[in-house]
Order: sequence, then C-alpha cells, then structure tokens
Amino acid sequence: MKLHTLLSCLHDFPIVPEDNPEIISIEMDSRQVKEGSLFVCISGFTVDGHDFIQQAAAQGAAAIVAERPVQADIPVVLVNDTSRALAALADYFYDQPTHKLHLIGVTGTNGKTTTSHIINEMLREHGHKTGLIGTINMKIGDETFEVKNTTPDALTLQKTFHQMIERDVTATVMEVSSHALHLGRVHGCEYDVAVFTNLTQDHLDYHRTMEEYKHAKGLLFAQLGNSYHHNRMKYAVLNNDDLVSEDFKIATQATVITYGIDTKSDIMATDIEMTSAGTSFTLVTPQDTVKVTMKLIGKFNVYNILAATAACLVSNVPLSAIVHVIQTMPGVSGRFEVVDAGQAFAVIVDYSHTPDSLENALQTIAQFAKGKTYCIVGCGGDRDRTKRPLMAQIAVQYADSAIFTSDNPRSENPEAILQDMTAGVTEGQYEVIVDRKQAIEHAVAQASDEDVILIAGKGHETYQIIGMEVLDFDDRLVAKAAIEKRSGGTRN
Repeated sequence: MKLHTLLSCLHDFPIVPEDNPEIISIEMDSRQVKEGSLFVCISGFTVDGHDFIQQAAAQGAAAIVAERPVQADIPVVLVNDTSRALAALADYFYDQPTHKLHLIGVTGTNGKTTTSHIINEMLREHGHKTGLIGTINMKIGDETFEVKNTTPDALTLQKTFHQMIERDVTATVMEVSSHALHLGRVHGCEYDVAVFTNLTQDHLDYHRTMEEYKHAKGLLFAQLGNSYHHNRMKYAVLNNDDLVSEDFKIATQATVITYGIDTKSDIMATDIEMTSAGTSFTLVTPQDTVKVTMKLIGKFNVYNILAATAACLVSNVPLSAIVHVIQTMPGVSGRFEVVDAGQAFAVIVDYSHTPDSLENALQTIAQFAKGKTYCIVGCGGDRDRTKRPLMAQIAVQYADSAIFTSDNPRSENPEAILQDMTAGVTEGQYEVIVDRKQAIEHAVAQASDEDVILIAGKGHETYQIIGMEVLDFDDRLVAKAAIEKRSGGTRN
C-alpha cells in the first residue's frame, strides 16, 4: 500500500518530504522494522520511540510517523497523537478486520477470563471457528499463542484480527482491560456485544480513584456505536446486581440485556445449590427455563455463566448449545482450579488478586468446607498499595489459618509489602512466610483430612517476578510436589 493511500485514513497532516513510498508493514518497535516499514513513534511509560528513529531508518524504514519534528532522510508524518494515529493506520492497513468478525468484548474487575472462555466454548459448540484474546493466552481456532498483556496494543490487535480472518475465524471474544480502554488500544475495534462482569477495587495505582476506574470501563459501552443498524445490532450485556450497570445503561445506546441473581433481569439464576463437586441452579431465559448442573464451583461462576449465556443468546447461539457447554465445561486454568494428587484434603489455586475476588473464593469454600480453611495470599509489588490491608483483613475474616507470602514483589521489598498487608490485622491472627514455596509447603504439611487450602493471587501464572528476574513458579506444580513429598514421608 502506498504511503499516501494509507494516510488517507488520517486528518491531512504534513509529510516532509512528500514522497510516496510503498509500505509493506507498520511497526512500533524499531527492532521489528524492515525494508518498507512505516515506523510509528510511540511515547511509552519507559521508552520513547522518537529516540529510535535513526535505528529504524538504518533498518530500512520507508517513512516515520512522529509527534514532534525529527531529523530523518525519509518522509516524516507529523501528527498530534501517534497512539491514536496508530490505531487508525493499523485498522486501515489490515482492511478493517473487525468489520468481518462477530466481536464480543468482556470487561470488569473479576470474571473476565472465565466468562470469555465460556463464551468461546459456547460459540464453538454452535459451529463457529473462534478467536480468543485474553489474560491466559490467545487462540486462533485450536492454535494457542502467548500474550504479554490482557489486551494487546492496537497494532497487534488489528494484525491478529487480520490473521483470524485469513484463517476463517467467524467470531472472536476478547478480554478488554481498563488500561486498554484508557490508552485507546481498542480504538477501531467494531464490537457487536460488550459484556460487563462487575466493578470492585483494583488498579488504583493507575486510575487513582474508583470513579476514574469506572469511567475507563464505561468507555467500552459508550463506544459501542451510536446508531441503529438492524442488520448488525449492538448489545450491552450488564450485571443487574452491580449498581455500576446503571451508569453504563446511560452511557450506551446499544440494546441492553441484563443478567442477575438478586435483581429481576432478562437472564437469571434461581435455586442455586453448591457442593465441592459443582453447582446446580435453574437458568431462566426469555426462551426457556432449564435446570442445569455444572462442574464450576461458586456463586461468582454462576454470574460468569449468566454473562456468557446472555452474550451468546444475542449472538444467536441456541439455548441447547449453551446448556450443553454449561454442563460439560471442566473449568478454566488457574480459576478455582483443584490440585488433586490423591490427598484427603482439598487444594485450590485461584487468580483471586483483588479484595472482592478473594472474598468470593473464601465465601464459596465456606459453603462446602468440612474442616479448616487455609488461605495463602500475597500482594503484587509496584501495584495498588491500598488493597493490601484489605486482602489481609478478608483472609483473616474467612480463613481459619491466614498465611501471608510473596506474590510477584517486582522492584519492592517483599517484607515491606507484607508489612502493608499486616497493618490491617491484629498480630496473632496470621502467619508470615515470605518465601511462597515454603508457605505452600507449610500449609500442605499442616492440613488434615477434609481441610481446604486456597492458594490465591497467581492462578494460571507460571512465574514469580522478584526484582528484575522472572523465575519459574507455578502454584499448582509447587502444591502438587508438596503433597507428593508429604505422602512419601511423615507429616509435620
């Protein structure tokens, strides 16, 4: 594509000199530039792309998009905001791929990953070849790829959507983080369905206040088109039990579909019964009322199922296919995942890293636990400090034994993080074991038959970030090894 053709999607910005080279790729990382690339200079949190213009030119860049005047022997396009320009350029360069997909976006504090995976399975059950973009991984059909962010940057997104179209994907579901919405990473994405799970405290290191956090989430619904296209209807799927949904109803012009348990909604669950083996409830929809039993455990997972059901019903997935997935889906990696090595007590690994999600997990365990409950939990470094004492208070309130430990301390001193946590509780109500492996081994060694151990915070993660090092660490593998070690010897 010629440079001038590509730039037609932008306002009439100056090009110096006014050459018109062929553009074969768009890059925002100078290391990826090759002959014929358009290099877009992004000013990030730690690196400024404007500092790498000479490197990009040396590697064959055909043109530069920048926010300020720079020296280069190739055409330079000056724009007001390179991040916003990048989204438009990527969308146009890759031929507006989301216009050819049925696209579902899922946002909220908790439940995004599980809800997205459930929707993905329901779409597949109906015969769609699907794409999935989220915290755990990205999928195109049956092929899985690693991801760096819950929601990738605009360039990666549009390139990925283009690849999905090339591989005959017809429907895609993606997690949409508040960071991505605030930073404009999803500009250019043509969503058909936007799903809201819930809003509780998280990411206040970035958004500063809950009001700002709520506003960022609300952008997904405010940006869901502003006209009625009867051949491509837009739907906002909202949790009626969360008061924030009232603001999102005002923010969107899309058709609103509600779900809930405690508030009358379009999609509801009644008669919920829970055991350590699963959950049963009555699913109430406009089409029919069905009694279902699922392997997923917890009221929070009932909410996830309701959100997915609503999103799929408006996506024309038959209720029969939805019910089949509800009753057969085994679960999602690191989300209330049971570690079974033949022991007589339960070990559950969960990604509960917010006060609300930790409380949900522990409340769920309280409904089926016959013995003591152990809670191993920490808080991430370089993240929201205000939630640390809250996490500790919840662990102490609901668990018989609260064990505070490290969880990706990053550049912070792990002991300082733990001091922030214990500031909210009374000495004697908890134990502190800084080393996460030792904390898990300690709980496993102490557990009796029918006790439950919750290892919270990391879920699916297979690493521990300490300083600048990323070390191999998987709660599930560490727990399994501890159980096997105990079964081969004498319990402490």
